This record gives sequence, C-alpha cells and structure tokens, in this order.
Amino acid sequence: MQKTEVPYGSDVSSGTYACADCGHEYSNQSKTSLPPCPKFHADTHPKRAWNILTGAGDAEQDPHPKPH
Repeated sequence: MQKTEVPYGSDVSSGTYACADCGHEYSNQSKTSLPPCPKFHADTHPKRAWNILTGAGDAEQDPHPKPH
C-alpha cells in the first residue's frame, strides 16, 4: 500500500504535494528533507504533513524523518 501523506522532514522524490492541513500546494525536485508548509502555525497545522498529489513520495530507503 502506497502512503498518501508524508511528514515534514521526509526524503521525497520530485512531485507535487499539498499541505495536509491547509491545502497549500508545493512542487519540488527530489529533496532530502521536505520543508514545512510556508503557512505553518502549530495551532492550525496539527498533521505537520504533505499529501502526495504527484510523484512517488517518501524515498523507500529512508521512509521517515529522523527525530531531532
């Protein structure tokens, strides 16, 4: 089963993503750390994740961000 949501900080392939909380769209090339939504605010963005619209999402070899 392919994931439809990836948390901030994930390694991802190129594609288009939409904020899981506010819908803001973001397109990118492959990234080693998916940034937070530019509209992020802790009170309004509890999911802290992106929905995958196009692309493969999380990099298979590093599926989750490392905790800080």
